[in-house]
Amino acid sequence: MTYRFTPAGRALAASLLLLPLVSPAADSDTDAQNTDTTYEIPEVSVQANNQARLSDDSESYTPKTAVSAPTGLSLSRRETPQSVSVVTRTQMDDFQMNGVSDVLASSPGVVVDQVETDRVYYNARGFEITNFQYDGLGLPLPYEIVTGDVDTAMFERVEIIRGSNGLMTGLGNPSATVNYVRKRPTLDTNGSLALSYGSWDARRLEADVSGALTENGRVRGRMVGAYENKNSYLDRYEKERGLFYGVVEADITDNTLLTLGYSHQNDNADSPMWGSLPLFYSDGTPTDYDVETSTAADWSYWDTDNESFFAELTQTFDNGWETKAVFTYRKQEGESELFYVYGTPNKDETGLFAYPSYYDDKTTERVYDLFARGPFAIGGRVHEMIVGVNYAKGRIEEQSLYGRGIGTPLTPDQAFGGSYPKPLFDAAEDGSKWDDRYRSGYLASRLSLAEPLTAVVGARYVDVESEGTGYGTSKDASASETVPYAGLIYDVTDVHSVYASYTEIFNPQTEEDISGQRLQPVTGETREVGLKSEWNEGRIFSQLAAFWTDQQNLAEAAGMIGPDTYYGGIDVESHGYEAEVSGELLPGWQLSGGYTWLEIEDEDGDEVRNYTPREMLRLTTTWRPAALEKFKTGARIRWQDSIFRGGNGVPKTTQGAYTLVDLMASYDWTRDFSTTLNVNNVTDEKYYNSLYVGQAFYGAPRSASVRFDYKF
Repeated sequence: MTYRFTPAGRALAASLLLLPLVSPAADSDTDAQNTDTTYEIPEVSVQANNQARLSDDSESYTPKTAVSAPTGLSLSRRETPQSVSVVTRTQMDDFQMNGVSDVLASSPGVVVDQVETDRVYYNARGFEITNFQYDGLGLPLPYEIVTGDVDTAMFERVEIIRGSNGLMTGLGNPSATVNYVRKRPTLDTNGSLALSYGSWDARRLEADVSGALTENGRVRGRMVGAYENKNSYLDRYEKERGLFYGVVEADITDNTLLTLGYSHQNDNADSPMWGSLPLFYSDGTPTDYDVETSTAADWSYWDTDNESFFAELTQTFDNGWETKAVFTYRKQEGESELFYVYGTPNKDETGLFAYPSYYDDKTTERVYDLFARGPFAIGGRVHEMIVGVNYAKGRIEEQSLYGRGIGTPLTPDQAFGGSYPKPLFDAAEDGSKWDDRYRSGYLASRLSLAEPLTAVVGARYVDVESEGTGYGTSKDASASETVPYAGLIYDVTDVHSVYASYTEIFNPQTEEDISGQRLQPVTGETREVGLKSEWNEGRIFSQLAAFWTDQQNLAEAAGMIGPDTYYGGIDVESHGYEAEVSGELLPGWQLSGGYTWLEIEDEDGDEVRNYTPREMLRLTTTWRPAALEKFKTGARIRWQDSIFRGGNGVPKTTQGAYTLVDLMASYDWTRDFSTTLNVNNVTDEKYYNSLYVGQAFYGAPRSASVRFDYKF
């Protein structure tokens, strides 16, 4: 078969090849749009791979596409027996959510624990999120801490499926699964260019080009690039980021689709914080530093480089079935010279000590997934099934070179002014090297039991093994388990559905005890019931949910040795409620928001994990007046109740309830050119980013940015 390239196709193909060579720092990883065969039950309807996608300029805050992350089946949000939130491309653009951390901070029920400038934990329903997917397929290895921040330029949307998802990832973590949906090529040729400038000299450039590479449209490509360089409200901190993402689709036959994608992101941070600020003085009274205070040294840096490659081969059949083979390769490399400040200060800021260290690391993951899914008929009704196998292998390699002068008493300027002299990193050496291997098989079905009643049932067998050493201790461990999943959905009316779901928990942990050994996997179970509704012909989506979770041997921070936290296992019970609404409430009025209430107790009935908020409100809304249709304005509101850390002889640190308010306004000068102004934290609230660990630093004060968008 011969493909003839159009002039536009040749230009796009050249761009796909050349951008990695000319972009200043360009490159990242990501997510994919699940645009494969879809089915309508009871009729079987195949959308021929959806190769011929058209660009979608909809402003809706409610996507119309299926959500595949929980089960791998073709389920809409209403048909999924778990709470599902979606942050659309429009929301990201309206509020300039350029990093995944910003997206998740806007999502109902999710907490972003920014423990340092360049490391973060994500939490939902009170627990760490360890399940991440790209285009509905899981990355099963439990590396929950995120270094840097994933750029969102290459994502079409981000889905958050709260509750245990032990089916498609095999790790039944009761927090949430985050599914990154990558941009895919479109049939029509289109593109966009965006330039923004903001507080602290923040500069950003984005480009996105997509279209057919051949006249017949059977080969299509898309290229996304982003580059940003900015200073910070924090003393001495600067950050540079580059991203490239390219993807090509080819219709090998009318029923065979080959997709190849590559992303590369690198982040270079100068004077990052390793650790944060002390929370209390030696007399037990709380510290109260200026918002810009940092413990980073002038010479410190933290550079990370992330690469990802994926290949997909999809074959559809006339009977509505499809098979899909996916290979994903991910590599993250980091190099840093860091300065950690430890100890409990006196009121004159003495009593703190130095801990300099050089650190480099490399994490690689290879994930293979093969599955088949499609409809089948039993008892005069049409059902759907997916069956698949998954294999993943990851390797972690780390080297630590300890600097001279560990334990040196610090002057206030050395601790907070960045003046501690750079030492030689030859005092001692340590490190890690271990492999994680994961194998699983899964089966799930959507069973149409009666006209208003549907069941979603399945199970996954998981076998995990670790082998190697880390900082002088063995990482050898193995475990296996079968994780069941079951859900019922009952359509009360054309608008309302009620559901119930159950799954068990099997979650391997990377946290280590005081002897350096990994904790055994978390086990337990999760139950959830709820009501989902689609109003106004699907323009508005709402959901109410109640959930209960029991967990055994959950990792809980037990103390610190230098900059490292060690953990112990505890048994916990949690339950809570969620309410959410999204969509176009009135013509021109878009809204996405939710409220969460949570309670977490240990086996003795005592409240635990008090650094996690028990109540949260997330609200994002925009309004485009009918009388002034070129103008759009909006607000983003994030509220949480008070949290604290300490007790049992440790001074208590409390972060009171607070509200963050961000405002936006945009104007469409022409059909293709617009300007957006964003003002964040308009009330200039002072607050801790997190109390997840025994140190913390403050969130960003009031800031502003302006963005210019051109579409073609």
